Amino acid sequence: MAIPESNVQGLAPFGEWHTWYRVTGDLDSPKTPLVVLHGGPGAAHDYTLRIARLAEQGRAVVHYDQIGVGLSTHLPGRGADFWTVRLFLDELDNLLAHLGIAGRYHLLGQSWGGMLAAEHAVRAPSGLRGLVIADSPASMGLWREECDRLRSQLPPDVERTLREHEAAGTTDSPGYRAAEKVFNARHVCTVVPNPPEVLASDAKTAADPTVYHTMNGPSEFHVVGTLKDWSVVDRLDRITVPTLLVSGRHDEATPRTVQPFADRIPDVRWELFEHSSHMPHIEEEELYLQVVGGFLDSTD
Repeated sequence: MAIPESNVQGLAPFGEWHTWYRVTGDLDSPKTPLVVLHGGPGAAHDYTLRIARLAEQGRAVVHYDQIGVGLSTHLPGRGADFWTVRLFLDELDNLLAHLGIAGRYHLLGQSWGGMLAAEHAVRAPSGLRGLVIADSPASMGLWREECDRLRSQLPPDVERTLREHEAAGTTDSPGYRAAEKVFNARHVCTVVPNPPEVLASDAKTAADPTVYHTMNGPSEFHVVGTLKDWSVVDRLDRITVPTLLVSGRHDEATPRTVQPFADRIPDVRWELFEHSSHMPHIEEEELYLQVVGGFLDSTD
């Protein structure tokens, strides 16, 4: 199905910078609006746009580009001390206030966006009504261990190419990028060719990889950035809202990386999409919209 057009687009002032956003549907609808947090960090919103179809169920859906990527302010000269989890938490708070929905909203975070959503939720904000953590790890230590395991299942020549380039520091080479695509086709998006919105996000990350390279690293599975030791595991019992976990059977966010959310969040349920990897919102779109829409209705 086609991605619906937005009703509103704008720029929210954030200090001396701006956060670009789009709203699909009516923020004044009786249903609680949903704010979508994209991954990366630094991946741009485009690849999550099919989630805007939840507006067809009468719910406003807000997408935005986190600072540093896409249509928001770019700051390629800033270093690791600038690109922090706190920065993105402050940006989210600012956007909620700008849109006038800080008193009533749902969050859906995909990949890094789910990590950010969890960080937001453990602070128990009064306006948060429901939480969807999609394809996200509770600990980057677990993520790195599981990525190593998934890499070991790649063809030997592919894994050897990855290791050699990582050791040599040549991860921007065509050979490394070709080998990376083998992993991504198994564990990131199994739809071939990748849909245009996925390619659009990839292009925006490639155009300005500042945030991605600083916080994550050169690829999904070679995490050497500032997030490499991140964890929210010991704080998850502070999440007080109903929570839906989403992941794919072939996801790089394997069940082991998601399990702490299921073990420690008090009011939680988990939907595993059998025919998906890291993007069930694309790989099993209709079922995803049904499951997520039903969950959000139940929290309303």
